[in-house]
Amino acid sequence: MWLALMIGNSRLHWAHFTGETLIHAWDTDYLPADVIQQLSQSQTLKDLLLKIFPSNEATGKARHGNMEDFLKTLSSSPPSPPPLLVASVVPSQTALWQTYPNVRILTLDQVPIKGIYPTLGIDRALALWGAGNNWGFPVLVIDAGTALTFTAADANQHLVGGAILPGLGLQLATLAERTGQLPTVELPQQLPQRYALNTQEAMQSGVIYTLVAGIKDFIEAWWRDFPQGNVVMTGGDRTLLVNYLQSQFPEIVDSLNVEANLIFWGMRSAALLQR
Repeated sequence: MWLALMIGNSRLHWAHFTGETLIHAWDTDYLPADVIQQLSQSQTLKDLLLKIFPSNEATGKARHGNMEDFLKTLSSSPPSPPPLLVASVVPSQTALWQTYPNVRILTLDQVPIKGIYPTLGIDRALALWGAGNNWGFPVLVIDAGTALTFTAADANQHLVGGAILPGLGLQLATLAERTGQLPTVELPQQLPQRYALNTQEAMQSGVIYTLVAGIKDFIEAWWRDFPQGNVVMTGGDRTLLVNYLQSQFPEIVDSLNVEANLIFWGMRSAALLQR
């Protein structure tokens, strides 16, 4: 048994593996330093996870498997804290987890994509490596998180490059925070009307339609350059974006691969190469 932890810009992303098999994945908020200290002293995997999930899924959101069933399987968990593989885009959070007794920090130079530049986010690199290993290169990864990122590699596993822009939630939050009268707006589950008759829906329309059009443009440009190239979408807003794209561009969605745990496939593959 081992754990993978991807420290993102706004949340912690967890996965529990047995060998190369992903058993369960879930998300939590950042944890305070004193809680992390308690986790480092946990005697078993069950102890550790019960500290993270004191009431099953009360403090986290499952993304793979059922947490209640998962906890029931932990009666045979090992007698010591399991190995923890960490990748992070938040250095201050990384430092907190170095107190864990069996931790390994995954760094950018351990991701075997060629031509990586030093400031490329390790989350983007790992998602790209995971996508290429599962669907094949060339591949374009669209990560719909706090930031929306595009990251691509060619058939030789060489970085083509990418782009970064504010994600759906960040765009709406910025409008509310940086203006005098615009309200806080939630993201709708389905594509809103393009021409809105109230402020809230106008904000939704402006952000969503321009972002969806931008995604379409990037995908079409990718296929012009790499006609056989794969496209994989991941990230917390992936389902919303797929819904929006389906309403406007169903032919693109038909050729789109969607995978919630893409970064964990990359972490697993990179870890295996380092053995």
